[in-house]
Formats: sequence, C-alpha cells, structure tokens
Amino acid sequence: MTPPTTGRLEAGGGAREAHAPGARVSGMIPLAVPNIGALERHYVVEAVESGYVSSVGPFVAEFEDRFAHRVGARHAVACATGTAAIHIGLLLLGVEPGDEVFCSDFTFVGSVNPIAYLGARPVFVDSETRTWNLDAVLLAEELDRRATAGEPLPKVVEVVHVLGQPADLEPIVDACERHGVAILEDAAESLGAGWSAGRYSGKHTGTVGRVGCFSFNGNKIATTGGGGMIVTDDDELAARARHLTTQAKVPDVGYLHDEIGYNYRLTNIAAGLGLAQLERLDDFVAAKHRIAQRYDESLEGLPLALPPRVAGLDATYWLYSVLVDDGAGRSRDDLLAHLEHHGVGARALWRPLHAQPPFADAPVLGGRIGDDLFRRGLSLPCSTDLTQGDQRRVIDAMHSFFA
Repeated sequence: MTPPTTGRLEAGGGAREAHAPGARVSGMIPLAVPNIGALERHYVVEAVESGYVSSVGPFVAEFEDRFAHRVGARHAVACATGTAAIHIGLLLLGVEPGDEVFCSDFTFVGSVNPIAYLGARPVFVDSETRTWNLDAVLLAEELDRRATAGEPLPKVVEVVHVLGQPADLEPIVDACERHGVAILEDAAESLGAGWSAGRYSGKHTGTVGRVGCFSFNGNKIATTGGGGMIVTDDDELAARARHLTTQAKVPDVGYLHDEIGYNYRLTNIAAGLGLAQLERLDDFVAAKHRIAQRYDESLEGLPLALPPRVAGLDATYWLYSVLVDDGAGRSRDDLLAHLEHHGVGARALWRPLHAQPPFADAPVLGGRIGDDLFRRGLSLPCSTDLTQGDQRRVIDAMHSFFA
C-alpha cells in the first residue's frame, strides 16, 4: 500500500479533474464537491487490482484502524453509509420498538430515519442560538420533569454536531448521566472538529458518547463515495457492531447466522478512497478554516448572521452557512435566486424534522429556533479546493444582492 510520491501534493491542484463531468455547468460554482487527486486514484486502483472489491479486503481494516487513531477512539467499524452507522449504533444501545429516542430537530433526515427503522419513536429537541445544536436546557428540563413525574425516560439521546459545529456537550452529558440515558453522537458532518477547552478538551466529536457515527458521503470533508463509521471505546459494542454489519454470520461450516443482521460493511474499494482522504484530512480542514475566515472578513457588515464561533468548540465549517436578517428587506429565497442567477450553487438549510411529513406527529421540545434557522439560513460554496477567484465571485454576488 505504498502511495505515489506525488499524491500528497494534490490537496489543491489536480483535484478538479476528478470532479464528476458537468459538475460546473455553465460556470456554476458548486456547493461542496470532493477533492480527489493522485493518491485516491492510486489506492482505488490498488484495491481493484488486488481482486478485493467488496467488503473483504485489507483496506477496510486499515481504514478502520487509522480512523480510530485519528479521532482517538479504541474501535472503528466501517459501514456502507452514515445512516447505516446510526442504525447499528442505536441497536448497540438497545433501542427497541416502542422506545423513545430524543434527537436534534435541526438536522438532516438521515439522523432520524434509523429511529423509525427500529420502530422507536423520536422526540425532537430544538436548537439553541449559540451553536445551532441541541438545546441542553430544554433537554435537561424534560428529563428532570419526566423523572419527577415517574414517566418513562428515553432510551437514547442522539446529539448531532450540525454543519461541522461541535455541540456544547458538557451540560448534555450531565443531564443524561443524571438519569442514566445513553448518548449517541451523530458526527456525520463534523470530521476534524472537537473541543479545545473544558472537560472534553482535546477530544474529537463522536468520542464522548457511548457510540459515535460519521458519514463519508460525497459532499463531506472526507469521502469514500458513500460510507460511514461507528466509533466506540467499548470492546463488546465494537464486536457486536462488526457482527451485525456482516449479516450476523458466525464461524461454522457453511452459512450460519445467529440473529437478524445487515449487509452494512464498507467495500474495500471505498475504504481505499477513504484511506487517501484520511491522509489528507488535515489539509482539508485547514482549507475549510481559510475559506470560513475569508467569508467572515468579507461578509461582515452585511445584514447576515455569520456561522457560530464559540471559544473552545472548534468547528470545521463543513458547510459555511449564514442567516439572512429579518430587517434585510429581502428573504433567504430571494438571495438563493440571486446567487443562482450569478452562477453560485448555494443551498437552503434543512427543514426541521418536526416539519417533515413522516414525523409530523412526533413530540417537539421547543421548535422556534430550528424553524428560524430553516427560514433564514443558506450554505455558501466551500469545497476544499475552492479557488480564491471563485470565492471572490461568491462574495461579490452576496454584496450585489444587498447593495
């Protein structure tokens, strides 16, 4: 698995050629596309030529080992998708039909669908304005209220680190530990993020709860094309994760499966791509920080709320996102239309989960902050190989809208 001598030099130049054909139709600047270079091609070709192209192969184990080391976890188990990782993660924590799982309301639907897969019931917790993540006060109040009233507590609290911004986990952990509720961290969007102050200083997102889950979708900071990862420090949970993701197959002559399992393992080809991306992760995170800093400096003074910047909560700014002020005189949708006209591939933030038709009847704690983030929020182009010229085009288009 010897990389090419030029592979590590392609964090910027050389990646553009590997974008999907038509990625920049008519000069459109895309929101977030993968940064693929010679190192990725080398590992993927090696995987193909080895004959190990499915979920059996040396790249899978090496990717898991290196990933666990990178984020500071004892174990990592590679999955076919981030959603699959969350599904298995909830199973590991004992979620069964009829259980309740508290979940961040302002997040992508992939965070909540696995709750439904298990026949469990989601309860959505609104965001707070400082980080845009799950509101610890609302969570604590509801857990305390239920305990006092003798009502059932949730089996799991699923905390999402949205848009690459770590949640303020200390009060969330305190509330959950007080009532014996397990935490699953949905770190799908926060690879490279963590804490540099407080109780969890030096830790990476996904490694505080009993289980953490990551995504390697094509628009993430590091990609395997599609894929996910479960991390945990619990030896038994890790062993069970490996068992469940390989169809619950046990060693025997012929095929023997001791419970319902899932075909959820990552392929060797995808793991080869992931290994190369992981080797370049520091460069990718540094690029995200530079892009965010340029946007901060250039958009300051416009009628916008810029992304959270919280001391000690070190974000990666996976998707650089802003909120249009209500006093701007024009809406978020007006801005999206303006940017599209100028060849800028911006995107609205998610509709909160409580507003999604399949979950319309789910209980909600709070709800106004997530609704406001959706109504006013959009993400700006921030691919790791975004050129300064293209970023200047985005900035100029933003200024022309508010002129």
